[in-house]
Amino acid sequence: PQWDVPAKYVSMDNPVKAGQESLKTGAMLYRKYCASCHGKEGKGDGVKSRMLKTFSGDFSKAAYQEQTDGEMFYKTEVGRGEMPGYENKLSDKDMWHIVNYMRTFDN
Repeated sequence: PQWDVPAKYVSMDNPVKAGQESLKTGAMLYRKYCASCHGKEGKGDGVKSRMLKTFSGDFSKAAYQEQTDGEMFYKTEVGRGEMPGYENKLSDKDMWHIVNYMRTFDN
């Protein structure tokens, strides 16, 4: 199903530069919070993915990578269904680091 993202997030700029330090931090946070469901390379094949009712998505596909950084941020922050929201678990800056890291996944 379509995941509706509020317009203010769609057009939101990522305030964190995707440099080496951000990617390193993003990779560490991704492994800790995301990889168990989304997989080490973002293909939706993490160890917990077998227990999910819905596919956790493939971050390497064009359909995912064509989203804006703000859309990725929103989905991480708010979550839906089996995807938990991280609003009260991670700082905004840490979520932006994860977005930067997810940009490194491609086919």
